[in-house]
Amino acid sequence: MAELDPMEIIALARIMDELDYYQLLHVDPEASASEIRKAFHDSSRHFHPDANRRLPHELREQCGRISKRITEAYCVLRDTRRRKSYDAKRGEGSSLRIQLAEARQSHTTQQKAERRGATPQGRQYHAKAETELKAGNVAAAIRHLQMALTFEAGNAGFKAMLDELRARQKPGA
Repeated sequence: MAELDPMEIIALARIMDELDYYQLLHVDPEASASEIRKAFHDSSRHFHPDANRRLPHELREQCGRISKRITEAYCVLRDTRRRKSYDAKRGEGSSLRIQLAEARQSHTTQQKAERRGATPQGRQYHAKAETELKAGNVAAAIRHLQMALTFEAGNAGFKAMLDELRARQKPGA
């Protein structure tokens, strides 16, 4: 592997905050997961501090910063949910970076909302099911979840909860 030009390192370190993750990895926003993985591995090999041990300390530090940002970009773009969230923020013209913790929180918030229900009726029956479950009335909780599913037939959270309750329910209850 050819040694990096110090000017290239300095220039990239200077402008990397202005680049989005796709630009940083030199891939198209429509790139496939395998294209993103290949771009990540190529970039990592070039900028990883261990691959540039012969460079002066300051340039190795800049390579380290670049390498971390490349890894951050890869971690977001390789995960379908994080990538979707990133693309939405990018489309709104907001930050070019999305911190991993922020991406996880966004996904967790979305999951919680899905579990509670997307429609008012779905949320209402889900809440009733939760109340019945806390009272120990599994059969009533199952009925309420079945009603919630009539309003949200595709809700995976409701289906999973219903399956779990049915498995816990004693025969003949």
